[in-house]
Amino acid sequence: MPLNPKIEQVLDMIARAKRPPLHDMSPQQARASYEKSAPILEIPSAPMFSIDDLQVPVRDGATIRARLYQPVEPSWAEPLPALVYYHGGGFTVGSVDTHDALCRMFARDGRCAVLSVDYRLAPEYRFPTAVDDAFDALSWLHTHAAEYGIDAARLAVGGDSAGGTLATVCAVLARDAGIRLALQLLIYPGTSGYQQSDSHARLASGFLLSSDTIQWFFNQYVRELRDRDDWRFAPLDGQRGAPDFSGVAPAWIATAEYDPLSDEGDAYAQKLRALGNRVALQRYPGMIHEFFKMGAFVPEVAQAHADAAAALRAAFGTG
Repeated sequence: MPLNPKIEQVLDMIARAKRPPLHDMSPQQARASYEKSAPILEIPSAPMFSIDDLQVPVRDGATIRARLYQPVEPSWAEPLPALVYYHGGGFTVGSVDTHDALCRMFARDGRCAVLSVDYRLAPEYRFPTAVDDAFDALSWLHTHAAEYGIDAARLAVGGDSAGGTLATVCAVLARDAGIRLALQLLIYPGTSGYQQSDSHARLASGFLLSSDTIQWFFNQYVRELRDRDDWRFAPLDGQRGAPDFSGVAPAWIATAEYDPLSDEGDAYAQKLRALGNRVALQRYPGMIHEFFKMGAFVPEVAQAHADAAAALRAAFGTG
């Protein structure tokens, strides 16, 4: 299918702005640029009953920020299910602020609480810090769920791009820790340590996420080349320490037709299915990486949002 006309306009606007790409900036400059641009095409922020910024302890003695969204007043008699969400940004940029509108939508339309996790970023904190922070936040919520009117038996993980990578890993770690998850919601997840698929070759430049930016992100994050072979970095093809992926939570996976990551998202779905896991895979025609955050400008994004929210409701049994 041709590139969506509105997506073409987005790419044209980016080209005419002549801003330097993220990979030509310092990590600090890239973060500031992404924080400024992220809300521009976002849907309006849905009202919530409450939003609380929490401090969550992690294994090295530090605390990280996590934002808890409650769409309705918590009821300890009827606790809400919850989605633990990990933002995208190549492990280097992004925050709970850049994904605020998206998390509000998940909370409202998924009829669940959302804990958005501000895991620590590279290069100040390299692999596997983001993985450890992500799983520690999930474990913390599982332990403390009742204090916030949340049902510990109905938790899901989710994320976009690098956040999708973290969600895939947390689904495996949760299984091994005895934390039963209802769903892993994966939005154009990165799953491979090496970018050698057809979609990476065809879409290496000109579609927002370029091969140069991907490699720049990875170089910020990994400590050494062999980290790319660790399954926690590359759940699709990583061999170092790789566990059995059977028996993980059901997955809903969204990919975009014009996203260089699309093939690895498809391949990860096939890997999970081959091991007997339940997977729903949806490729969105005419879309590019990051399209989930363009709902104010691209009307077709509303359907993707509705599909993701429906997957959450189905997994949680909330209608």
